[in-house]
Amino acid sequence: MKRILALLLAVAMVFTLAACGSTGSSSSAPASSSSSAEAEPTYAETKTADVIVIGAGGGGLSAANEATVNGAESVIIVEMTSKTGGSLNYTSGSMACAESVIQKEDGVEDSQESFVQDILKNGSDFGGKPNEAMVREFVAEDINAFQWLWDNGLSEYTFNTDSEGRRAVFAPEHALYSVPRTYKTKPMDSANYSSAAHEVMDKVVKSNDKIEIVYNTKAIELLANDQGQVLSVVGQNDNGDLIRFDANKGIIVATGGYSANSKLMGMYAENGADYLRGGPASADGNGLRLMQMVGAALNEESMSYIPTFPMGLQSADDPTTGTIASTYTWKAGGIVVNQNGERFVNECESNPSIREVALEEQPGAVQYDIFTDKILEDLRAAGGSFMYDFTFEGENARGAHVLQQADTLEELAEKIGVPAENLIETVEAYNASVEEGGTDEFGRTYDDSRDTYKLAVNKIEGDHFYAVPLHALCVMTLGGITTNEQMQVLDESGNVIPGLYAAGEVVGGIWGKFVSGGTGVMGPITFGRIAAQNVMSQELGSGYEAKPASNLLDESLFVKESSGESLFDMSSANLTDGEYTATVDGQEGPMTVVVTITDGKIAGVEITENAETEAVAGAALESLPGAIVAANSVDVDGVSGATLTSNRIKKAVTQCLEEANNA
Repeated sequence: MKRILALLLAVAMVFTLAACGSTGSSSSAPASSSSSAEAEPTYAETKTADVIVIGAGGGGLSAANEATVNGAESVIIVEMTSKTGGSLNYTSGSMACAESVIQKEDGVEDSQESFVQDILKNGSDFGGKPNEAMVREFVAEDINAFQWLWDNGLSEYTFNTDSEGRRAVFAPEHALYSVPRTYKTKPMDSANYSSAAHEVMDKVVKSNDKIEIVYNTKAIELLANDQGQVLSVVGQNDNGDLIRFDANKGIIVATGGYSANSKLMGMYAENGADYLRGGPASADGNGLRLMQMVGAALNEESMSYIPTFPMGLQSADDPTTGTIASTYTWKAGGIVVNQNGERFVNECESNPSIREVALEEQPGAVQYDIFTDKILEDLRAAGGSFMYDFTFEGENARGAHVLQQADTLEELAEKIGVPAENLIETVEAYNASVEEGGTDEFGRTYDDSRDTYKLAVNKIEGDHFYAVPLHALCVMTLGGITTNEQMQVLDESGNVIPGLYAAGEVVGGIWGKFVSGGTGVMGPITFGRIAAQNVMSQELGSGYEAKPASNLLDESLFVKESSGESLFDMSSANLTDGEYTATVDGQEGPMTVVVTITDGKIAGVEITENAETEAVAGAALESLPGAIVAANSVDVDGVSGATLTSNRIKKAVTQCLEEANNA
């Protein structure tokens, strides 16, 4: 197999390992070579454990703990970033479970079969093909996973309630279940956690002395021994050192999906390259290729299953990333138009999948919410303006940078870059539909009925017109590697790859085209448990030949593009000594950085004020200032998993350097 691209040794020798057909080794057998010219890599360290888990997200944390419950005396988690949680650092973490302890306490009648059928129905929309066997495995074990969270501290949390005071609620951001079975709560330590599930698991795992987490280390290769058992992982840390991890029982890959890989999404979805990336930068899909290199089968059909939210707010720092936000003004009479200035969907459609797909098919996967003062007034009067007021109201609001206001539709069209004649024609047609009442060609109704999605009916008219661009936002993907119900990774012939398991988003074809509410969190947690139970109970097979899959994803899909431009050229700078201060927009407020210049060099970088989310940004806030000082340059690598915070720090430092250069 293709081994390591390059190694730095003490004598600066570079070994190129290109024997793609050969296998590596586990701790029980030496590595084989296909050529006498092939050199064995030098590892800075070799670690051995019963189970090796790749990825410390929801699936990885769950798998590691469950492995120890089932007899593992040692588990090592290899994590490429500086923190645990993965995608759980980017979500409030809604959970779902049927026949849960909460439902029983709330008097909600539910059944596992009802849960199964709801997931299958939702995942089948628009031709999706959920895997019923896998869904049933999930639902059956999900109740145990949720109970485990409950018993380990979740019971102490305060949950959101519905109008009847029940903690089992409906989640309108997804297709509604047939009964309330979603659970929403906030973490107790909101500075370090975004979801309660992550907080509970993290504390349990970190208190388990049988589990070791190796941070800032990326898994770059899987190795098979001479019996064809995939029991070794090669990792590379931030210093470039190679570390080998050998497993006695098996490896569980829980590296997440590819929601941060625009090139990969663009390969499988028409406008996928235009989707805003709303998850961690580490969700690059590398785990897929990692397993393909030893023969894992990619579920090609599922790779196009990339659900989005039709409510992506573009980041002010990076136009390729975003967060969930919406004006919801269409609930009170607003409309949405595409880049051609035309409506394309029933804005009040209760099935979010229909609105999601409609936006995905538009040019650039972007829509513009169009509304007026009267529409905002009615939205507030009906109690539906919370997200608008929080996100867009006031000049310091996090969405203020995209809000456009104009006195005429012509002026508004110019500001948002759509054809004025089309926007005017669209608004006139819409206003005529409001006057006529009834139902328009998109299925939107204008009668006196009211529901969650129709709080008022208004024309687009008045003294002020507003527009907010919102993009298709991807926070998770549903495609990936093929496994059986025991979470054993399969090759293209359906054979089990001995020793190799997978869990979480890296597994494809489970849910169908759309994920159901709460399964984005509970899915990885539950399948992580299933993988761990089986890695500890299954006998290792042998006689497998590890070789790359025939549809191996091209390596170029995982190469991050770089502009190659320097943020600030220190070689030609003439910096005046002193202290310089710059303030830039941050996550939830301003970030202020003080740079000290001594003898014309960067002597200090101090972040004196910030409103970043500690759970995501902590590593960048802690390490990046020192890295800039050590390099005497702002052109340093950002911290993996904290890209936006890294960019803000570098932006502020650059402003200070420019001031010092002109002083």
